[in-house]
Amino acid sequence: MTPVSWRESVIEYIRAEAKPADKFGHQPRLYALATQIGAGMIYDDDVVFAAAWMHDLGVFVGHRPNDLAELARWDHVPYTIARSRELLPTWGFPASKLEMVTEAIRTHQPKDKPVLVEAVILRDADILEQLGAIGALRALVKIGRDSRYITYSDVLPVLESSVEYLPGKLRLVQSNELAVERVNSLRALLIAIKGEAGALLY
Repeated sequence: MTPVSWRESVIEYIRAEAKPADKFGHQPRLYALATQIGAGMIYDDDVVFAAAWMHDLGVFVGHRPNDLAELARWDHVPYTIARSRELLPTWGFPASKLEMVTEAIRTHQPKDKPVLVEAVILRDADILEQLGAIGALRALVKIGRDSRYITYSDVLPVLESSVEYLPGKLRLVQSNELAVERVNSLRALLIAIKGEAGALLY
C-alpha cells in the first residue's frame, strides 16, 4: 500500500474543513495560478503548495469566531500560521521549511510586502483570484451570508476597489500578464451591472 503523501493529507484536511463548501475551490486554483506565475523561476514548490493550501484556514467556519463582534475584529493570519505550524509536521512536511511557509502566509495579502520569492508568488496569485469572473463569483457569493454584505449594493464597492486597486499591487511580470484579461472582464461586468440596474441595484 502506497503511503499517503503530506500533500494528500493537506488536501484532504482542507477539503474537510473548508466551510462553506465553495471555499474549497480557492486553494487548488490558487496553487495552479502560483505554478503558472512561477514557471521558469527558481522557488521551493513545497513551500508554495503548503502555503497556498493552508493560508485561509482561519476564515473557515469552525476556525473563526461565531460572535459577529469578535468576527469583525478577527485577524485570521496569526491563527492560520499557528495551526499550520502544528499540523504540517504531523503530515510529514519538512520542518526545515516551516519558517518559509509561515512567512508566505504572513505576507499573502495585498497590503503586505513579501520578500521571499515564494511569498511574492503566493501573494500575486491571491490577488489574481480577486479579479476576473472568479473574483466576482467569490465576492457575490458572500451576499446574504456575510454580515458585511446584505445587498448587491454592499458588495459592488468591493469589486470596484479590486479592479482599480489590486492590479497595481502585482509584483511579477507573469502576474501582470495574467491580470489583463481578468481586469477587463471584471470591469466589463461592473459596467454591465451599472448599465442594467442604474440606481435600482439594491
